[in-house]
Amino acid sequence: MVTRREWLQTMTAAVAMRPTLDGVGRDDQPAPASQITSPGLVDLQVNGYAGVDFNDPNTTQDQVSAATAAMRATGVTCFLATVISAPLDRFSACAKTLARSTEPALAGLHMEGPYISPEDGARGAHRREDVSSPTLDDFKRRQEAAGGRIRLVTVAPEVPGALPLVEQLVKDGVRVAIGHTAASPQQVRDAVAAGATMSTHLGNGCAQMLPRHPNFLWEQLAADELLAGLIVDGHHLPPATVKAMVRAKTPARIILVTDATTAAGRPPGDYMLGSVSVHLDETGRVAVPGQPNLAGSALSLDRAIGNTVRFTGLPLADVLPMATTTPARYLGVSPRGRVHASWDAAASRFTVLRVDD
Repeated sequence: MVTRREWLQTMTAAVAMRPTLDGVGRDDQPAPASQITSPGLVDLQVNGYAGVDFNDPNTTQDQVSAATAAMRATGVTCFLATVISAPLDRFSACAKTLARSTEPALAGLHMEGPYISPEDGARGAHRREDVSSPTLDDFKRRQEAAGGRIRLVTVAPEVPGALPLVEQLVKDGVRVAIGHTAASPQQVRDAVAAGATMSTHLGNGCAQMLPRHPNFLWEQLAADELLAGLIVDGHHLPPATVKAMVRAKTPARIILVTDATTAAGRPPGDYMLGSVSVHLDETGRVAVPGQPNLAGSALSLDRAIGNTVRFTGLPLADVLPMATTTPARYLGVSPRGRVHASWDAAASRFTVLRVDD
């Protein structure tokens, strides 16, 4: 098992190194409509895709395979299926289905809750009745249901019992992210000291109004130990916020995620995210009807790459690792396969043409 010190040394070294990607220059954007080859895309936060909900206990193996195939068409060759806050029995039913999947792209589970803040805003679209305080016994039961395949856990560090669990998870080789939180800056620092190494969809899953400073967003941006997951769909974060966050963390500490739901790859309409009804509108925004809360996204990772180039002004060579080698390195795996794509620099459009194993 990789120790925390070894992991930090690896990630720190990565800050100074930018991989050279086939067909992508180190300093300049490729010419419009150029052909490029990159490692397979890696998404650490997928609630569902193309009409399939990983948070539905009735989801079948065939549906998991169908969602995987649909994601592969967008270049994703490795992902974590995200199961959000739910009672143990419902979580277990979903986790068992996912754990039995033989899809090579499914690298494990991201457990996003129930160990999160119960407060409005910080809780996001998670139902209050599904939120609970962490205990080692509860997590062991969930990990057992998942066949040991939980690779990443999102917690709010201020929740009673969170820090001892973070320490134990890290000892057991499970990554821990900070998210859906109303933590104080000191509580963020305590979580980092306990072993947290990522921020889940930074800038989301928090109150609408925060103290100007200090607050937990600044604290996470300043923590070099934390990589930041960003949902770059134009709804979760404004372009200027994406640009500022990437500058603060540096590109090597950014991981692009989709937080995709069953609505991703589908037309506007009503969908489910576990037990929560959500609506996808014509602009691509997924939210709980009648509420301001976003509820996952309809984003695909190939579009997130183009959006990030457009929002930040960075060259594609700096952005592609955010969706390939950086999340893979974070998981401790190698990217699977190669993606052959067309890059239209004028439109910041990344179009997958073919995926090779």
